[in-house]
Amino acid sequence: MPATLLVVDDEPRILQMVSGILQDEGFEVATAADGETALKLVAEEPPDLVLLDIALPGKDGLEVLQELKARSPALPVVMISAYGSVENAVKATRLGAYDFIEKPPNADNILLTVRNALEMSRLAEENRRLRLQTAPAREIVGKSEAIRRLREQVRMVAPTNASVLITGENGTGKELVARALHAFSPRSHKPFVEVNCAAIPEDLIESELFGHEKGAFTGATSRRQGKFDLAHEGTLFLDEIGDMSLKTQAKILRILEEQRFERVGGGRPIQVDVRVVAATNKNLAEEIQRGTFREDLYHRINVIPLQVPPLRERREDIPLLAGHFLKELARENDTPSKTFTLPALEALANLPWTGNVRELKNFVWRLAILTPGPRIDLPDLHLTPQPETEAGDLDHLLNLPNFREARARFEKEFLRHNLEECQGSVSLLAERIGLERSHLYRKLKGLGLEPGKEEN
Repeated sequence: MPATLLVVDDEPRILQMVSGILQDEGFEVATAADGETALKLVAEEPPDLVLLDIALPGKDGLEVLQELKARSPALPVVMISAYGSVENAVKATRLGAYDFIEKPPNADNILLTVRNALEMSRLAEENRRLRLQTAPAREIVGKSEAIRRLREQVRMVAPTNASVLITGENGTGKELVARALHAFSPRSHKPFVEVNCAAIPEDLIESELFGHEKGAFTGATSRRQGKFDLAHEGTLFLDEIGDMSLKTQAKILRILEEQRFERVGGGRPIQVDVRVVAATNKNLAEEIQRGTFREDLYHRINVIPLQVPPLRERREDIPLLAGHFLKELARENDTPSKTFTLPALEALANLPWTGNVRELKNFVWRLAILTPGPRIDLPDLHLTPQPETEAGDLDHLLNLPNFREARARFEKEFLRHNLEECQGSVSLLAERIGLERSHLYRKLKGLGLEPGKEEN
């Protein structure tokens, strides 16, 4: 899409001349004759660059520049004035202007300045995105076979435009996988836009996704771009898509098929180039049977299915993840990184982690903040007991003579509690805690916890 420019000048002759030069070069151009109109236009439909006269009725150009930079610091602004002076140029530069050109503007000078400013803006945005995408916090951490396979799938799928459906329990890292798909794709220098479908009220989700025109509904005081607009040529991540209404699902399906949409309250089709990555913690096949999810949309988004394993199926990754989160916290706070002792790591690896990686991360961060020394040892885990474990039980575990005995006691109590919850069903228990049934049965037998058998 061509860059959109806003030219602000109170002289009709200058406005027409500058607009004509830019339009002849293929730019889309909007105009304004005063600062208030310019600010309103930028709020409604942000341009890629503003050419701004200094001498304007009402608010002068320097005041408008100051407001523009307060609202959109990255927006490039080129000042134009017949009253060019070193003082004005210095003041405009200090306020954030990219450059300063004098009237009457020369066509070559205008085009050179505009192209340089747009290129500078593009490079700055690309650098920002690259920093985000290559940050260690975006890594898919782990050495388990499941994670190695997932990383390989991401690298194979990312360079394509195929729609991807990421499934997995809450807290497993579905957003991380979506960001990795974007980072390794040809769209990586374009926007990654996230929408949490479960967090947006039903009456607002269409406006959030497609944008709206001024007056489209009560409270729509100006035009607003939607997420599809913002994600043009990039990636749109629809998180928790299983919570989207059937009405909105129908509109999403249409956009995916036609690659165009209309804003709420608008009648003009807007062409868009967006790769959609969706995620859910629901079984969409079951939702289709219940009539709460469209089968045709399911097949449209499920071109490439990716499954993110729960933490209980990749316990060998827990020490790596724990160390990674310690380094991440230290980096974000510019403090020395702490370390775990081996007994502490072994204890972490044997906790249930029903909240998956998200729960582990929060737990590790709490430990790092609340442990006074540079090393986190087994007794320090008492600082933030897991909600599944009573504090008194944890005290007892921590006072046992060695780690092996503590682990065995925890394992027995954990299995006893969950077996009672499953009313003695080994099959249900195996599914609940993620162990193979025959292996679980042998473990229960070894601990004296066979259903219907008294403990020794």
